[in-house]
Amino acid sequence: MTMDSDAVPAPDIADSPPGRRRIQTTSLAQEAYEVLQRMIVRGELAPGERIAEPALCEQLGISRTPLREALRMLASDGLIATRRNRNAVVTRIDPRELEHLFEVEAGIESLAVSLAAERMTNTELKQLEALQERLEKLHEKGDRDGYFALNQRIHALLVAGAKNPVLEETHRRLLGRLERARYLALERIGRWQESTDEHRAILEALKARDGERARRLLADHVQHTGESITQINRD
Repeated sequence: MTMDSDAVPAPDIADSPPGRRRIQTTSLAQEAYEVLQRMIVRGELAPGERIAEPALCEQLGISRTPLREALRMLASDGLIATRRNRNAVVTRIDPRELEHLFEVEAGIESLAVSLAAERMTNTELKQLEALQERLEKLHEKGDRDGYFALNQRIHALLVAGAKNPVLEETHRRLLGRLERARYLALERIGRWQESTDEHRAILEALKARDGERARRLLADHVQHTGESITQINRD
């Protein structure tokens, strides 16, 4: 991915209504963060690998200022560790920390889905069902990256269905620290099919407006993903 300039184009103030100024909703640092996050999640930047800033600046077509801002964002997600006067490194997956993270995720998502069973509209449920059908097709095609991206979107929609902004924001902050582990879990033979079936069961519970069943199924789904990661680390 190439970014042509380090400078964000200045807004045309003359075209703005009096008292208003338009601002850019994205920045080079944000774009760099998203690219590097994907590289770390997918293992293109491996655990323990040093971050070579000059090479990344050339690869992304940016200067060190936005790159370093992106690295600060990744450090806040726990994906890299910065070191004084030394290159940052991609953090290794800590099994004990993952255990704690998956416990919290199970609590947040199971609470959210129990509320979503009551609060999601029929239109939102139809949207979720359409995404489930797409997920199943991606599984059949063996499109791991597409499956993973859609899986993340479905989890976000389940939490959004609770209609609780605080819960949604808490989940969003947590998700960045779990993406790498979730992607890794798809390497386990059989987990794709298992995960797809679990998503289908959760959807059916939501359509039946059965909050308790949806809560239990979602908690089990997250637990199974955590167990898959534990098994991979043992292997």
